[in-house]
Amino acid sequence: MVIFEKVEVTVITLLQKNGFILQKPKTIYEQARLTKGGVTLTLYTSGKLLLQGNELEEKKIAAELQKLKIGEMQKEEEFRKEAGWIIGSDECLKGDTFGGLIVAAVKADMELRQRLIELGVRDSKRLSDVEIIPLAEKIRTLAPCAIKSLLPEEYNAKSGTVTFLLNKLHQELGDYLAPGKHIVDKYPGCAVGNLMVEKGESKYVEVAAASILARDAGLKQLQYLSGQAGFALPKGSTHVQLALLELKERGLDFRKFVKVDFGNVVDFLGNQGI
Repeated sequence: MVIFEKVEVTVITLLQKNGFILQKPKTIYEQARLTKGGVTLTLYTSGKLLLQGNELEEKKIAAELQKLKIGEMQKEEEFRKEAGWIIGSDECLKGDTFGGLIVAAVKADMELRQRLIELGVRDSKRLSDVEIIPLAEKIRTLAPCAIKSLLPEEYNAKSGTVTFLLNKLHQELGDYLAPGKHIVDKYPGCAVGNLMVEKGESKYVEVAAASILARDAGLKQLQYLSGQAGFALPKGSTHVQLALLELKERGLDFRKFVKVDFGNVVDFLGNQGI
């Protein structure tokens, strides 16, 4: 699989002039599909162009696209080679003011590992939201996996810090998918797993797949909470002041939407006399 980034939709006409055959898109996230020499090219709304087919043919088409100056070819992810069953786990929303906490895990052996790579699994930070959703669905149907999703109200009802809950959830998923070598994407205070690896999602395909499932679940949780709140909730923790004010003005229960033990929430509630 080869990926080109920053590809403009205007290249479709150029590709057709160079022998690429236009096909019908299969999802709402695709701007176009084209084929040539047994290779399928999918242009996503994010501006990424994905090449899938025979490896040798992919390389030929990629070289042709480079000559045509079609975007920028992305460096292929090089995951570490492992033997036997590996369980990779990662989390989402741990640093977000809005939303609760999500941990996901994926298990694979050598055969499944290769199939995950062929699907296009990579570090979720290299993927757009529109690419995450269909890819997560494919991972769920391909490999053994598990997800723990705590809504803010559940998160706020539990005792312990974010780190305590992360350790607990990662351990629960590792135990659920056992046996297998459990590799955890290392976070501050991480104390679980057979191997704790910084930036594990760029080194182990199982962790990368788990990061995709976790982010997909995080997007869906924020979408659900936004529906409950009646307005779009922001990601992260930097630009959330206006959203916190909106919660107050609407008379909504903060425990159902934010992590009330976060410093910025504690300060906001104190300043507002709540």
